[in-house]
Amino acid sequence: MNAFKTLDDASLSARRVLVRVDLNVPMEGGAVSDDTRIRAVVPTIREIADKGGRVVLLAHFGRPKDGPEAKFSLAQIVAPLAERVGRPVAFAADCIGPVAADAVAALKDGDILLLENTRFHKGEEKNDPAFVEALAALGDVYVNDAFATAHRAHASTEGLAHQLPAYAGRCMQGEIEALEKALGSPERPVLAVVGGAKVSSKIDLLENLVGKVDILVIGGGMANTFLAAQGIAVGKSLCEHDLAETARRILDKAKTARCDIVLPVDAVVAREFKAGADNEVVPVGAVPADAMILDVGPKSVAAIAARIDGARTLVWNGPLGAFEIEPFDRATVAAARHAAERTRSAGLLTVAGGGDTVAALNHAGVAEAFSYVSTAGGAFLEWLEGKPLPGVEILRK
Repeated sequence: MNAFKTLDDASLSARRVLVRVDLNVPMEGGAVSDDTRIRAVVPTIREIADKGGRVVLLAHFGRPKDGPEAKFSLAQIVAPLAERVGRPVAFAADCIGPVAADAVAALKDGDILLLENTRFHKGEEKNDPAFVEALAALGDVYVNDAFATAHRAHASTEGLAHQLPAYAGRCMQGEIEALEKALGSPERPVLAVVGGAKVSSKIDLLENLVGKVDILVIGGGMANTFLAAQGIAVGKSLCEHDLAETARRILDKAKTARCDIVLPVDAVVAREFKAGADNEVVPVGAVPADAMILDVGPKSVAAIAARIDGARTLVWNGPLGAFEIEPFDRATVAAARHAAERTRSAGLLTVAGGGDTVAALNHAGVAEAFSYVSTAGGAFLEWLEGKPLPGVEILRK
């Protein structure tokens, strides 16, 4: 992290500290249904407050289209945030202008204030200079602790770093350090597990990874496209036949880079996509024409486990099958639990991220056992694709 400015480099006492956090949490019945993202930013908030900084939190919530909407107000996050931080959290009904300025002026050293949804203003996503200046007027220091939004050059994620001394918060720091260990200067062999429904959404990811990792396991619906590209019939399975040439190109690129690609050798197939559907295990070359592949089979899981045993670093993005419904969650659960066990017993570095990935690891009960699980979706994926993230690059020394 010496390439980045962190809280260790910042002077915080008696200063107004604008902290970009990720509070875009899921809601159910008016309550937060998963506070993972809130918990992730608590250490940064507490540290700044403990050092005498006046904490001014900036965040977005949902996708408001035309200005303020009650359902997208951050007012509903104040109570759960205060509960997790263990301290009072004030709230201002705007993020710029007199309302915000008065609320910031009322702060004492160590106080915490949450400003209203930055996306209630069109200048946020446009990174409008006038909006950036209005935000910057409220602070003396800028801290970005929202890696999940770092792939967007918005006012509160990138623009402010041009106006104020800028630093990475502890959550952001942890994310960058984990990803650097996983792909920047990793212990080898490096194994990547990539799953999910479609190759089309992960072409850049796959093409970047084959040049960086030693072994690439491909699962989920996207594996069907690779099998079909090699002339293997996949029945009625989800398959992007129009991407056969892309799949063959990635296989050729992997061969040139000496990256070993591991595809399923057997599959769990069914005639219906529903929980508890009648199913059977078949070799991938014997998928019935009227059936669909919904999970990788036990021989494939054993092969993946063997690769995990030989790896020193594991990067995971995407499930191996339709983990949302039983029994097609078995391969993902088994492989994830094996990776978690190797993390505990053999010091395997395990870094995972992406929405479906986090849900799958939680389903397997092993998210806490991995070395690092990213709460970021798009930003995590773009980092794996090798793309520079505006909100991260601006924090470099």
